[in-house]
Amino acid sequence: MERPLTQFIHPGCPPFDLREYEMTGGYSALKKALAGMTPLEVQKLVQDSGLKGRGGAGFNTGMKWSFVPMGDAAPHPKYLIANADEMEPGTFKDRLLLEGNPHQLIEGMILSAYAIQAGVSYIFLRWAYKKAAQLLRKSIHEAYTAGLLGKNILGSGFSLEMHLHTGVGRYMCGEETALLNALEGKRATPRAKPPFPQVSGLYGKPTIVNNVETLCNIPHIVNNGAAWFKGLSNSEDSGTKLYGVSGKVNTPGCWELPMGVTVRELIEEHAGGMQNGYQLKGVLPGGASTDFLTAEHLDVKMDFGGVQAAGSRLGTGTMVVMDDATCPVGFVHNLQHFFAQESCGWCTPCREGLPWVEKMLMSLEEGSGTAEDVELLQMHTQLLGPGNTFCALAPGAMEPLQSALKYFREDFDRHIQLHRCPYENGHH
Repeated sequence: MERPLTQFIHPGCPPFDLREYEMTGGYSALKKALAGMTPLEVQKLVQDSGLKGRGGAGFNTGMKWSFVPMGDAAPHPKYLIANADEMEPGTFKDRLLLEGNPHQLIEGMILSAYAIQAGVSYIFLRWAYKKAAQLLRKSIHEAYTAGLLGKNILGSGFSLEMHLHTGVGRYMCGEETALLNALEGKRATPRAKPPFPQVSGLYGKPTIVNNVETLCNIPHIVNNGAAWFKGLSNSEDSGTKLYGVSGKVNTPGCWELPMGVTVRELIEEHAGGMQNGYQLKGVLPGGASTDFLTAEHLDVKMDFGGVQAAGSRLGTGTMVVMDDATCPVGFVHNLQHFFAQESCGWCTPCREGLPWVEKMLMSLEEGSGTAEDVELLQMHTQLLGPGNTFCALAPGAMEPLQSALKYFREDFDRHIQLHRCPYENGHH
C-alpha cells in the first residue's frame, strides 16, 4: 500500500531538503492546485475525501474550512495555523512528521491557506521540539528562496507569509482558542464560542487551526484524489493514521496504518506484544485524556466510531498500555498531577477540582484514603465532566479516572483495605 504521510520518513536519516523533496514529487500538488483549481475546488476535494482532524476532535476538515467567509467582501487578512503544540502525554506522532519531512507540512499549509484564501500562516510549535524548530526554520527559508512562499507564489497571484512561533510550554496552548490568545501575546486561556475561530479568530479575523498530521495529508489528497484517500482505509473513516504504542511492549513505536486497524493488531503485531512477565491490564487508546479500554476490547477498530462505541475516544491514536504490574491508582494519579498542573485556572471546576482529585488519589496511594474518597472521586468525574467547564481540559482529565473507577474499582478498594498501595513490590 502506498503510504501518503511517512513514505519519505526514515528514522535516523536526515529529512529531505527542498531539492530532494521535489525529486520525490514534493510541491507537485501545490503546482497542480495553483495552476488549475479554485480555492473552493480544493475545499470540496478535501471535504469529499472524508479527511477528519487528526488532533483528536475528528471533525471533517473540508467542512471546517467551508465555514470561513470567502470572496472579496470577506474580512482580511485570514490566518492558517498549524497546531504543533504536541503536549498530550503519550503522544509523539507529530514530532515524527516535523522532524522527518518538514516540507510536507509546509506544502500542506500552503495548499490549506490557498483553499481558504489566507494570506498569513503560523506554525505554533511546542517549546521542547528544538530539532523540529531548527529544521522548520531552514525549510521555510528554502521555500521562500524558491518562490514557494511570499508574494505571487509560482506566478499564481496567491501570496502567503509563514512564521514559526514556539510556545512557552503550557499544555493549554494546544486548545485552539487558547492557542490564539497565546499567539496574540495574551494569557493562554480558552475563549468563549461562538464566535468560532473560522469567523473571528486570530486578531478577530477568520482563522483555521489544523493539526500537523491533518495538514500533512492535504498534498496527497490533492495529488491523488478523494477516492484514492478513501481507499486507503479499513473503515468508514478515510485514509491512514499514525498510530503509536508506548508502555511495557516489546517494540514501542509509531506506524502509519490504514484507519481502522484493531487494538490487537497494534499491540500484538506492530508493538510485538507484551514484554515477558507482563500482561495487559488496560489501554488508553488515544493519549492521556481518553478512557481506558481493557483486554475485552482488543478487537475494537481504532477509528473514530469504533473506539467511541467501546466507550472511549480515538484521540490522537497514540495508545498508552498499562500492564498488570502497574498500579491503576498510581497511574491515574500521575495523569491527574499533570492535568492539575497544566490547568489555566480560568474556570473554577478545573482550577479547584483537579487539585482536589490529585490529593484524594495521593491519599489512596499513601494509605490514608477512605471509601468516602472514592465516592468523592466518582462525584468529581460528573462535576468536572462535559458542559461544566469552560473547555475540554478537565473533562478530558476525567476520562482516565472515570474508566479506572469502572474497570479497576477493586484496586481502589484494596488501597483502602490494606492502607497502602498493593503494587509497591511490583506484581500484587
